[in-house]
Amino acid sequence: MHKLSTSALSLSLAVGLATGTAMVNSEAKAAKGEWKPKKPIEFVIMAGKGGGADRLARFIQGIIEKNKMSPKPLIPINKGGGSGAEALQYLKSKAGDPHVILATLNSYYTTPLRQPKLGIDIGGYTPIARLAEDTFQLWVHVDTGIKTVKQYAAAVKKAGKKGWKMGGTGKGAEDSLVTAMLMKKIGAAVTYVPYKGGGKVAKELIGKHINSTVNNPAEQVGFWDAGKSRPIASFTPPGAMKGKWGTIPTFEELGYGKDMVYYMQRSIVAPGKIPDAAKDFYVNLFEKVYRSAEWQGYLGKKGLIPGWLTGDKLQDYFLAERAKHAKMLGK
Repeated sequence: MHKLSTSALSLSLAVGLATGTAMVNSEAKAAKGEWKPKKPIEFVIMAGKGGGADRLARFIQGIIEKNKMSPKPLIPINKGGGSGAEALQYLKSKAGDPHVILATLNSYYTTPLRQPKLGIDIGGYTPIARLAEDTFQLWVHVDTGIKTVKQYAAAVKKAGKKGWKMGGTGKGAEDSLVTAMLMKKIGAAVTYVPYKGGGKVAKELIGKHINSTVNNPAEQVGFWDAGKSRPIASFTPPGAMKGKWGTIPTFEELGYGKDMVYYMQRSIVAPGKIPDAAKDFYVNLFEKVYRSAEWQGYLGKKGLIPGWLTGDKLQDYFLAERAKHAKMLGK
């Protein structure tokens, strides 16, 4: 009988072990019910075109397509009507459908709170992943000559409520909450002008149709780079922003208190009642996105704060933020 050498025997055992392990893993996946999309995935955006949410979602879609992370493409669809109510109702109507996902912002909480007749309970949706927390800055046109919060406050008070227009993305939306926070702090009032998206708000500032905004970085960075707009202060804690964004003073650093901080989550959710295997697919997909060089580079360039979160912890985060925003809206 032919005898195997010690090395050959070791190799044979290793191959057998590897093959057995692979079979076990394959059987485990089959038992778990591995899922893959069978048709294009609707990537719903609860905001209009051109704003921070739209830009971010389309950038994510580009990362997935470029790196072939999904067997089926993601198709961006804007449903920003009613401060995102259109998107939330659509997601509710798609319960059990694993081929629909939603890119969220803080109107994920505020819209259902402000419009209870919608019958939207975000606790019924499927949390997938939080990819980052976005930030806000106070912006003015460079031609105003305003460079400090003190100068800004003086200009607003001099113009009066009717004379100073603050652009935003809708009553009760993130921009309006930040604006209310700011006006309370400086003891002034403005006329709040709502638009369908942050991109439109940014353009209106450059066109001098409004006097100031609290845009996200991604919405104003192009105009800032072009020397047309100027950030006065950031609604972030000291040290939270890096690179060029770190050169913008925070309200806390300027002596306006630690309470002048507001973040907007950038997350992905799916309809309720989708298969667990489909949820796992999306969590894995967006973890790949999060770890990609493109996404990590985008975070720094666009002034976002890294913030990976998923599972029960993400749902707990959503519900805690909903409670916090209920108090803010109440005020």
